[in-house]
Amino acid sequence: MKVGIACHPTVGGSGVVATELARALAEGGDEVHLMSYAVPPRWTWAGPRLFFHEVAVAQYPLFEYPPYDLALATKMVEVARQHRLDLLHVHYAVPNAVAAILARQILAPQPIKVITTLHGTDITLVGNDPSYAETTRFGIVQSDLVTAVSEALKRATHETFQIQTPIEVVPNFIDPRRFHEAIERGRGQRFGAPGERILAHVSNFRPVKRVADVVSIFHRVASEIPSRLLLVGDGPDLPRAERQARELGVRDRVDLIGTVANIEDVLAHVDLFLLPSEIESFGLAALEALSCEVPVIASDVGGLPEVIRDGENGYLRPLGDVEGMAEAALALLRDEDRRRAFGVAGRRWAETRFSREDVVARYRATYQRVVGTSSKRSAPA
Repeated sequence: MKVGIACHPTVGGSGVVATELARALAEGGDEVHLMSYAVPPRWTWAGPRLFFHEVAVAQYPLFEYPPYDLALATKMVEVARQHRLDLLHVHYAVPNAVAAILARQILAPQPIKVITTLHGTDITLVGNDPSYAETTRFGIVQSDLVTAVSEALKRATHETFQIQTPIEVVPNFIDPRRFHEAIERGRGQRFGAPGERILAHVSNFRPVKRVADVVSIFHRVASEIPSRLLLVGDGPDLPRAERQARELGVRDRVDLIGTVANIEDVLAHVDLFLLPSEIESFGLAALEALSCEVPVIASDVGGLPEVIRDGENGYLRPLGDVEGMAEAALALLRDEDRRRAFGVAGRRWAETRFSREDVVARYRATYQRVVGTSSKRSAPA
């Protein structure tokens, strides 16, 4: 099958999942064309069936804000015509879904299906903004099929937009092999000084991630046991987090790692993962931590309870409960046998419930169902 995938080239979950999906589909024999305005951070592989198409946005004095949505729709039309795509699979509703619907109309009578995958803030924050709400709703309703990464996001979409559109839940995924290899490579190696416990947080450092809570939790932990915090990624709240760490007297025990393509090579050295977010429609960073046998302390919000099993592979605490999260962290870090048991359970859960092989097979079956067949016109002439 010939698939066009559109995503945002960011370190957030939607861009990561779209890129990993593109690679998995290509490895499985599909022809995949990924479209975005920049190369995604996880774009580390290209092969004979995997292609990247940059969306160039023209700059004109008339446009104070360049119309990326129109440029994206034009690129979708161009790629679909040239490569005879069977479908467009867009990740993140704004503006990708609307651009795909416009491209489908321009392409008529060439048949092409549109699948929209909702990832979270495209519904709970951006899509819910009055400036985008109606167009977001239009993109969802007009899609040939809609998927969401969690049951929580499915419910939020129906409630936010008051629509009856069927939504299928297809979760995010990990490649167990990559994480297993990272664990093996990391054995006997550690960040920090001997005896220090390593905590980590990975995100795009936007306000919704509540990075101030991460630093506060770490401050409480560091006051009790020798420890170090790894802040992985980049974003607007990172400077504030660094300033807060300095004010609390723990800046010398906080390492700013930056954006990392192979996140498993960092997580393999970590003892505990912190994710006290205001909302997480899934929590891909938490899943990747579990896959590296790292227990997770997180907020009991959104889709996180679908990823983290409270009391088995991590702990969930009420939003903003810094004290409760710090106590849970200390309990695990002081009991190495329990921490290791949580880690093993987390990896087993991740591989059983969220393996790449199973989830990609579900996407491929969805494609074939929506298109109606494996599409004879996709075969070489």
